[in-house]
Amino acid sequence: MDIIETIKEQIANNAILLYMKGSPNAPQCGFSAKAAQVVMACGEKFAYVDILQNPEIRANLPKYANWPTFPQLWVNGELVGGSDIMIEMFEKGELQPLIKEAAAKANA
Repeated sequence: MDIIETIKEQIANNAILLYMKGSPNAPQCGFSAKAAQVVMACGEKFAYVDILQNPEIRANLPKYANWPTFPQLWVNGELVGGSDIMIEMFEKGELQPLIKEAAAKANA
């Protein structure tokens, strides 16, 4: 399967998806650590892809997303943004309902 098709499938099949360096329990960079903590603080299950283990995704996702950096949070097929945007949205109380609605929709 083409790597762009793989990325599209991952985004389509996971209501809440975090592309990050490492895993939520063992992040490999500070930005990924903050991003995972913010998503975990929303209290819903989410999927993640360790881009360090997937060099093709690491190379191609920025082109597909038109977003150059990692981590990247995708909710309901839409790019939310990176760690700074996620933290800002969390602090404003905007991220929690977005995550909760996506989880509820996925579990319906």
